[in-house]
Amino acid sequence: MPDGELNLTDILKILPHRYPVLLVDRVLEVRLPEYVKAMKNVTYNEAFFQGHFPGQPVMPGVLIIEAMAQTGGILAYQSHPEAKDRLFYFMGMDKVKFRRPVIPGDQLIMELTAVHRSTRAWKMIGKAFVDDQLAVQAELTAALVQ
Repeated sequence: MPDGELNLTDILKILPHRYPVLLVDRVLEVRLPEYVKAMKNVTYNEAFFQGHFPGQPVMPGVLIIEAMAQTGGILAYQSHPEAKDRLFYFMGMDKVKFRRPVIPGDQLIMELTAVHRSTRAWKMIGKAFVDDQLAVQAELTAALVQ
């Protein structure tokens, strides 16, 4: 698949995730093998808003990190198409900072840059923005496993 924008149909061909865990709606830019930018439209219809928190919905930080990890997974799978039958597992996260809440109606823009990559493990620096404001930043490590 060439560098560039990917729609939901393309994403479903790349990631094994499905509703309600698929947290990437569109890939806006891919520069193989080091950079990916993707989007998640956050709506009140998300199941997690029923309990987080009633009357004051906030997207759980762990799900923002998961959305960033899925974005990084798209970069890894696109960079290693021979690994399409392998799973991309989270190994760690460091330097996580939550800068602002993400609420229904927000458009989450995630940018991941690979700082280490191999056929087995990837480390990426990620940032997630809402309205050009930094919402979350983290370093994510994942492995492609059989």
